[in-house]
Amino acid sequence: MDNAQATSYLSHFIGKTLRIYTTDSRIFAGQMKCTDKDRNVILALTHEYRQPSEVAVRKAIQDSGNPAAQVPLSSRYVGLVVVPGQYILRIELEESQFARDTFVP
Repeated sequence: MDNAQATSYLSHFIGKTLRIYTTDSRIFAGQMKCTDKDRNVILALTHEYRQPSEVAVRKAIQDSGNPAAQVPLSSRYVGLVVVPGQYILRIELEESQFARDTFVP
């Protein structure tokens, strides 16, 4: 894909909600605002998700008695963030029924 094709492709994602997975196991979910030649991505209205700590997992297993107990990701609102391209493992487009049904004149 040449530069013009890549630019055109990426422009379709501006304003869409993306999930970005990073090398330190965090997930950022937010609205894409822009990117650059170094693959850095700027997201707005972003939430950061982290894997639960080992202590939280052990406590959930102990409390429930179930070795397959589910422990939710911890999250926090971080707003506007720059995710450095060198740490991005995967990017997913988050589509919702609401987004497909929204009418924009």
